[in-house]
Amino acid sequence: MTSRVGPRAAGTNGSDFKQRERAAPEYQMSASQKSEVRKLNLVHLLIWLLVAAQVTVSHFDLVSHDTVSMPYQWEYPYLLSLLPLLCSSLSLPKNNISYMVISMISAGLFSVAPLIYGGMEMFPVAQQLYRHGKAYRFIFGFSAVTVMYLIMVVAVQVHAWQLYYMKKLLDSWFNATQEKKKK
Repeated sequence: MTSRVGPRAAGTNGSDFKQRERAAPEYQMSASQKSEVRKLNLVHLLIWLLVAAQVTVSHFDLVSHDTVSMPYQWEYPYLLSLLPLLCSSLSLPKNNISYMVISMISAGLFSVAPLIYGGMEMFPVAQQLYRHGKAYRFIFGFSAVTVMYLIMVVAVQVHAWQLYYMKKLLDSWFNATQEKKKK
């Protein structure tokens, strides 16, 4: 009982807590890693929404192309990065190893690969902007290549941390599964 009022067990002063049951360290680690993956999934969703908004706004001509430029080619396959996000989110409640593996593989294909391609695709434009100060695409008055590189830097870090925590989580789930099979 947690109340401080009322009868207390005889022979105790409340300092006998060391023998109480605690969660095993591997379960505490799994819970903290799940929390980190959820936070990173949220940031990934925000990045995805930014890219999706730019693609949608430019394709449906909701604003002029002077305000929001046409998207780069890498942005279209990056829109598929919603798949690893969904698989990751589905794997967390029940510690589903299969969904987590699918999420990790598809994160490489649909998240990291388009970002690498985008870095190479935009490099000549960024080089021209740096050397000559000429920009031809704009997003709300800022150079589109600068804005997209900033988004890419954040996205690369988010996806790297996601893969790191998903791998650690997958290892802990796999070890727990192996221990259950031994018993």
